[in-house]
Amino acid sequence: MLREKSKERIILGIDPGTAVMGYGVLKETGNQIELLSLGVVKMTHLDDHFLKLQRIFERTSSLIEQYKPDCMALEAPFYGKNIQVMLKLGRAQGVAMAAGLAKGLPIFEYSPKKVKQSITGNGSATKEQVAAMLKQLLKFTETPEFLDATDGLAVAVCHSFQKISTAGTGKSYSGWEAFAKDNQKRMK
Repeated sequence: MLREKSKERIILGIDPGTAVMGYGVLKETGNQIELLSLGVVKMTHLDDHFLKLQRIFERTSSLIEQYKPDCMALEAPFYGKNIQVMLKLGRAQGVAMAAGLAKGLPIFEYSPKKVKQSITGNGSATKEQVAAMLKQLLKFTETPEFLDATDGLAVAVCHSFQKISTAGTGKSYSGWEAFAKDNQKRMK
């Protein structure tokens, strides 16, 4: 679904959460990225976990319809101190994924450490450091009410940065193994 004429793609980044879900949408044209939108979906007013999941599905579907992304990148849930929190985050991520899959989008997942490393060069960076780097990179000045918005945007930017392309061919690879297999003559 890549927009061939202008070699551009739209990436939807999601930072799943059951209280606040962050999202960011960017347009990639060649090596340039441009912010289209970032924001949050608040669910703190909902008491029922299943209503929260329904809201995540509906808002993610709405973002897909509005921006018509070529792919979706999500932050993977991580295990902190409470397994119940990870379970809820996993459900939130799964529902967001389901919305993308229902629309035929390719889905990509990145660990929080990978996202932070891609944006700041430091896998242990704070949310504030990630937000500051995104402001410089994408040249926006407004500070979102919730850092979940910049976290969602960071996942989209991280995905954009993952392109591995061989010179001149314009072919992208999903990882090192695919690249190595297709470029055995270049290996020593």
